[in-house]
Amino acid sequence: MELVSPDKFSQRDPKALAEFLLHVRERARQKQHPQLASISLRAKHLDPLAVLQSIYEPTERHFYLERPQTEEAIAGAEALLEEEISGPDRFAIVRKFADHILDNTVAIGDLDAPFAGPHFFTAFTFCDDAEGDDAYFAPATIFIPRWQVARRLGEYVATANLIIEPESDIATLSRKVLAAHAKFGRFDYDEMSGDDNPPPSVVDREDVGGEGWFASAVDHALQNIDINVYRKIVLARAVELKADQPFRPLETLAQLRDRFPSCYAFSFANGEGQSFIGATPERLLRVESGRLFTEALAGSAPRGENVRDDARHSSALMNSEKDLHEHQCVVEAIIKRLGEVDLVVKPPSNPRLLKLPNVQHLWSPISTDLTQDQDILAIASKLHPTPAVGGQPREAARADIARIENFDRGLYAGCLGWFDYHGDGEFVVAIRSALIDGQRARLYAGCGIVAGSDPEIETQETDLKLKPLLDSLQ
Repeated sequence: MELVSPDKFSQRDPKALAEFLLHVRERARQKQHPQLASISLRAKHLDPLAVLQSIYEPTERHFYLERPQTEEAIAGAEALLEEEISGPDRFAIVRKFADHILDNTVAIGDLDAPFAGPHFFTAFTFCDDAEGDDAYFAPATIFIPRWQVARRLGEYVATANLIIEPESDIATLSRKVLAAHAKFGRFDYDEMSGDDNPPPSVVDREDVGGEGWFASAVDHALQNIDINVYRKIVLARAVELKADQPFRPLETLAQLRDRFPSCYAFSFANGEGQSFIGATPERLLRVESGRLFTEALAGSAPRGENVRDDARHSSALMNSEKDLHEHQCVVEAIIKRLGEVDLVVKPPSNPRLLKLPNVQHLWSPISTDLTQDQDILAIASKLHPTPAVGGQPREAARADIARIENFDRGLYAGCLGWFDYHGDGEFVVAIRSALIDGQRARLYAGCGIVAGSDPEIETQETDLKLKPLLDSLQ
C-alpha cells in the first residue's frame, strides 16, 4: 500500500484533494488496474452507532463493533469491494483478497490516528460451508466499506474509500469526498429522524425443535461423553420470535451496549435485509503492535440478588469441579492451537471471574508476542471455533453438533471482526446473539456439556443467556 505524506493534504482543500486523486488515477493507468483511494481525517465527536443508525439501509452491508468499557468503536457501511467465500481454506482466501486490494491502495490523511486507513470487515460462520436454505451469511464474508467512522479514547476518525479507474472523473469524485467529510466533520445528531411508532411487540415465541428439545439434546450428548466420543460438546438452543412490526436491530444494540459495557456490541448485515446482532463477552483474539491477546471463557453461574447471594454463586463457580474441568478444556485447546502456528504460551494461573449483569463466567486471559510473519487471519483460523463454542476434541464434537442440532447456526458461534493494513485487528466470538429478519428474530444461546452436566440446569442456563436479548427486542 502506498502512503502519501499528509503534508500534501494539509489544508484539506479541494485543490489538494484533486491533486491526490489525480495521482491515484495516474497510478491506475500505469498499473492498468483500478486503485482504492482511502482518505482519513480526524473529526469532532462521533458516535459510530448513532452515525450508522442515521444512514441505515437494509439493502446495504454494514459492520459495527463497540466495547464501551475500553472506549473503542468502529462502524462501516456500503460495501465498495466485497467477496464471499466457502470451504476449509476460507481464512487464507480472505487474506489473499485483502493483500490484492492493499497492493492497489493509496492512502492519505491523518494516518497516525487510531483506526485510520482502510479497514477490512469480516465475518466467518461456525461451519466452513453453507448449510441450508436459511443460510443468510456466506461461510466467509469480507468487505471494504465506502465509509467508516471510529473512536478510541476521545479521538474520532472518519474515512472515505473510493475506487479510481484509469478514466475516472476526478472533479465529481472530489466533490463527493468533500461533502462526505463535511457531513462527518459536523455531524448533527438533532437531524437524525427517530421512529415515533411504539416498539415492536412479540406475538409468537417457540423453541426450534419444540419445548423440551434442548434437554433431550443434552441427554444425548451426555451418553456420548460416557462412551468417550468427546470430552466436551457445546450445544445451542434457538428460539424463534415473531413481532407485530419489524424489529429495530440498531435500537436493540443501543440498549445492549448501555447495559453490558464490558461486552462487545456488534452488528453484521448481509445487504439483503438480514442482520446478525449481539453483545458477546468473548474475544477470539486481538493483535496490537506485535502482541496477541486471547482468552478462555467457559464455566457459568447466575448473579445473585444481593452481595451475599452473589458471593455464594461466585464461590460455587470457582469450586465447581464440572465448571473448572470445562474451563481447563478450553485453556488447553487454545494453547495447543497457538502452538500449531509456533506460538509458545505460558499457561495462565487459576481462572478469574468475569461478572456481567446477568451471569458470571470463569475467565483466563492469554497473551504472547508475535513475530513479523505471524498473521492475524492464520491465527484466527487455528482458534476458531474454540472449545467454548464447539467442543473437545474439536472434530468429534463438531460432527455431533451437526447431527444433534436441528437448525443452521450460521454466524452464531462464528467469529467477526476487523483488521487493517498494519496487521492489527480484533475478532470476537458471535454468541449472545440474534438473527434479525424483518418481523422475525431467531435468538441463540449455548452451554458447554461435560460429564456431570444436568439437562435441566443447562436449559436454565440458556434461559439466563437469552433473557437480555428477549428484553431488548420488545
